[in-house]
Amino acid sequence: MNELIALDLPGGPGFVDALRRIWDDGDAAAPIDQRLPAPARARLLNRLAPAAVVDASGRSELTGGRPILPGDALVMTTSGTTGDPKGVVLTHDGVAASAEASASYIGTETGDHWLACLPLAHVGGLSVITRALHHSAELTVLPSFDVDAVTRAAASGANLVSLVPAVLDRIDAGPFRRVLLGGSAIPADRPPNAVATYGMTETGSGVVYDGHRLAGVELRIVAGQVEVRGPMLLRGYRDGTDPKDPDGWFPTGDAGALDAEGVLSVFGRVGDVIVTGGENVWPVAVERVLETHSGVAAVAVVGRPDPTWGHRVTAVIVAAGAPPSLDELRDHVRTELPAYAAPHEVEFVTELPRTGLGKVRRSAL
Repeated sequence: MNELIALDLPGGPGFVDALRRIWDDGDAAAPIDQRLPAPARARLLNRLAPAAVVDASGRSELTGGRPILPGDALVMTTSGTTGDPKGVVLTHDGVAASAEASASYIGTETGDHWLACLPLAHVGGLSVITRALHHSAELTVLPSFDVDAVTRAAASGANLVSLVPAVLDRIDAGPFRRVLLGGSAIPADRPPNAVATYGMTETGSGVVYDGHRLAGVELRIVAGQVEVRGPMLLRGYRDGTDPKDPDGWFPTGDAGALDAEGVLSVFGRVGDVIVTGGENVWPVAVERVLETHSGVAAVAVVGRPDPTWGHRVTAVIVAAGAPPSLDELRDHVRTELPAYAAPHEVEFVTELPRTGLGKVRRSAL
């Protein structure tokens, strides 16, 4: 019987070896976030129901494990930004399709060397390992992101890496042939070797690069929502449910649009739209403008209840130096967006709540 094995190890050669052994045995792996406190880890294991856990002390059998289906490779947990994390089941065929689609866009070269430095419990981090293994490329896996360790790896030949925008400006991206950027708030002025990727756990990592769908990926917009179909999508969730429709389309929960050439623009989560005075305001659009203000180090835009407008556009800001005034910020937004999109209120904080991959947790604002 094929089993699910929880992989509770930090990044490094030992993690890769353990993953290989699990797959060689015909089982599937569920990487566990090393930053989880003990109670959260226990709840996650209970939800995923693995048959065993592999950690620094070896392998321990667990009770109540639920089997997997033949061909299942991974159970990856979602970020949990919109609720409790879900276990996403990815198959070996899907993992291979994702690696092939990525390679078709960025190309493969002799001597390619992948660097994994993001959390391996997230698909954006683990997909670095699966791409390298699929193409038999050289691979360096770090236990966590560390500027000095990334710099040393680049000096030793690593030329492909996945990062999140929050750490991009902390390293010299120049030595890398390609930098795959995932997560939110991807900067418009990113280096020329940086690729903006769009995807999620259910899509097996990025399926759209720089607005263009990868090979084998189909996109459509239904009632303003982005839907995806392709061979790299999840088989289903660990609880037995399948979010895809009967024709294999997965509704992402993101609002977006396709232009005449098929280039995708993503506006944000469908539930994030702010309706103010009967007008729809997408937080991401306002955030992109505010981020260009010299007095803004980081920003998230949310809607606060308002008895007159329904909701008022509110900018939650980490200031860069002296906090800018509300009027100054409103004027700045109105240079690029309609007046109704300008914030009606500003709140200053020392930091924004984020997930492990740098996404703003709007529910915590």
